[in-house]
Amino acid sequence: MTVTDQTAAVTTAPEIDSEQLRAVLEYYFDQDWTDGLPVMPVTESSLAAFLASTDRDPEEILFTIGHLNRSLSVRSAAINAALAGCKPEYFPVVLAAWEAIAKEPHPARGIWQSTTGTAPFLLVNGPVRTELEINSAGNIFGSGFRANATIGRAIRLGCINVFGLHPHKLDQATQGNPSKYTAVIGENEEQSPWPSFAVEHGYAEGDSVATMFVIRSVVHIEARHTMVPEQLALDFVNTITRSGALIHEYTSTLLVLVPEHAELFANAGWSKDDLRTFIFDNATRPRAELAAVGKDALSNRTRWRLPSDHPDSTPDTASTTDEPDTVRLLSHPSSVQIVVAGADNAGVSAVVEIFTLNPPREIPFSSSRIG
Repeated sequence: MTVTDQTAAVTTAPEIDSEQLRAVLEYYFDQDWTDGLPVMPVTESSLAAFLASTDRDPEEILFTIGHLNRSLSVRSAAINAALAGCKPEYFPVVLAAWEAIAKEPHPARGIWQSTTGTAPFLLVNGPVRTELEINSAGNIFGSGFRANATIGRAIRLGCINVFGLHPHKLDQATQGNPSKYTAVIGENEEQSPWPSFAVEHGYAEGDSVATMFVIRSVVHIEARHTMVPEQLALDFVNTITRSGALIHEYTSTLLVLVPEHAELFANAGWSKDDLRTFIFDNATRPRAELAAVGKDALSNRTRWRLPSDHPDSTPDTASTTDEPDTVRLLSHPSSVQIVVAGADNAGVSAVVEIFTLNPPREIPFSSSRIG
């Protein structure tokens, strides 16, 4: 839009009392009902359009955090979706996201209050991506798409306004990460050489599905240098097994591959399981390298990595194997999940650090059908 176009848009927009609008927004800020950015004013009439998009009882409880003695209802989810700037037709996705959250053990146990700065991360599959214009190709982790931005923001505002997860209060993140504003992507199913994430995990081809992860970081992998699948896969391995990421006995990861990288693997005859297995087999570190950074043993209580001379330390699992000097850092190939998303314009994929449970073989995500 040119400057002239923008001026025309302003002069033709409906007139409003800007001072009254600003007073409403300042009131919302004063009540701590925002994420630091302005929110949409909500009235009973605007809320009614959200509630009309579902046949769910407005008082139905979607998710509870027991130790906070707080619960989120369909109505409170709708209020926060409206505050976030969602369209009413986005609300079924927001509901499915909260249903997926309720299935995942970490949020109910307080992980969103953690000093590690975790955040909810939503993956959307199926026809709803195109119906709602959920971005799956190009700048997927960035700005510019209302559905991605506001659906994720609806979850964050629910965390703040229903569960009280305000920074410096119940949210104790040491640094946090940008996904604590919003983190939603669609899978680029049209350019993927493999079955979609949802189909891979048991849903039908025509199902619209919301899958929720708990994430700590997103690391981009710049890899335009090779057409050899093993070389590309080792780039991912080296990122997954970096010592700074190794806080637990085992780690889990979500690979978000751009179509170019997915095609490279597929053209070499690799399936998703082939890629998972290769990463699992190669995700090891010499014990001496872990000792150099003080992570060659485990905490008796938390299973976090510690120096072997720490008073709370215990030997890790690898110490009892035939190769005690080599430490395996993934518990199972299922510790690696794979999604195809992004533009087909450069070899830039991402390693998303996701949380799992002990035993770490448990799948580190949860899904719900939309609608």
